[in-house]
Amino acid sequence: MSRSRAVIHARVRAAVVAGAAAALLTPLAACSSGSQGSSDDGRNPGADDRPVTVTVTPRGEKVPAGEPVKVTASGGRLTSVTVTDGEGHRLAGKVAADGRSWVSDRKSVPGAAYSVTAATRSEGGTAKSTRAAFTTAEAGKVNKVDWRPGTGTTVGVAQPISLVFDNPVKNRAEVEKQLRITTSNDTEGSWGWMRDWSGRDRVDWRPKEYWKPGTEVTLNARLNGTDSGTAGGWFVRDYTTTFTIGARQIVKVDLDDHRLTLVRDGETVRRIPVSGGTPGGDKRSWRGTAVLMAKEGTINMNSETVGLADAYDKMVDYSMRLTWSGMYAHAAPWNARYFGNSNHSSGCIGMSDANASWFYSQVHPGDPFEIKGKDTKGVVAPGNGFGAWNVSWTEWQGMSALR
Repeated sequence: MSRSRAVIHARVRAAVVAGAAAALLTPLAACSSGSQGSSDDGRNPGADDRPVTVTVTPRGEKVPAGEPVKVTASGGRLTSVTVTDGEGHRLAGKVAADGRSWVSDRKSVPGAAYSVTAATRSEGGTAKSTRAAFTTAEAGKVNKVDWRPGTGTTVGVAQPISLVFDNPVKNRAEVEKQLRITTSNDTEGSWGWMRDWSGRDRVDWRPKEYWKPGTEVTLNARLNGTDSGTAGGWFVRDYTTTFTIGARQIVKVDLDDHRLTLVRDGETVRRIPVSGGTPGGDKRSWRGTAVLMAKEGTINMNSETVGLADAYDKMVDYSMRLTWSGMYAHAAPWNARYFGNSNHSSGCIGMSDANASWFYSQVHPGDPFEIKGKDTKGVVAPGNGFGAWNVSWTEWQGMSALR
């Protein structure tokens, strides 16, 4: 072969190899970019595809509790977010319609460790998972709740839902937002804040009118992670109770006529002669609507505990508490000569042993006692037992922190 032909053949082979190499470089370049992920619609991301930047707040160690967890994405979209605490409980939330943010439904709670996993997809279609973690500071002070009625109970038509707090509640609106009432028949009602007889802060929920019999009621107090405010401390748990409304029983007490009448579903069941508080002084009874708080049975009653010196100190049967200040309905056989004709007690509504025994078996906590009489101490206050029914509906709504 001549030298010139050899040179030509060599140039041809070189051109063929170069062309083949060029054909292979293009897909190789695309594959090196696509190794990070691929889009849902089958597109391969380009070489300029940029990663999504994910920001999680709060961040760090021992950050203040009481704020929702927020996750944002820049340069792409969030496809899912999972937030769990150290015990495996999840904080629910929802990715925004534009895919740029996610916010938890609940607040972070004190003394917890949170793990965050955010799944994203870039503008070019690359899927990625980002993880973050933070911890919240312990609660320096804890606020607790005493609530009524208890779960699984059946109560009367005047029973409010009542929460009494161990410590002051300055952030009343924020606390009230966490209190959710569900009823089986969409009962209208409202929260009202007051000072309990014990001196503690308290909030009650009562319907606009007496409950309908058979109503099923659930309270979900989602307070965990809520700050009570100055001197109050944090709530570190949720509270819930479910109860049912029983028969429509109303106890009508006429102190001028010295009679107690039990009315059930609009029908008079029995009239009982009674004796109320002695007129003209501190021993008078309260008027207005009092609600049966508890059936306490046989208890010791000492007048000195309610500021009446040493008028009495005795064991009393069939005791039914109506106020925190010490007004009861109960058996009072020592007062038999006054039943039905005059008021001669230290403020309670007394009746015979036989009538008290029967009456005690008929009534339930939550039954209203509608008391009237000319010479009384005044109307039962909202915080003295369950006196919310002595406030007009308009005034009661105004006692909500959200009005």
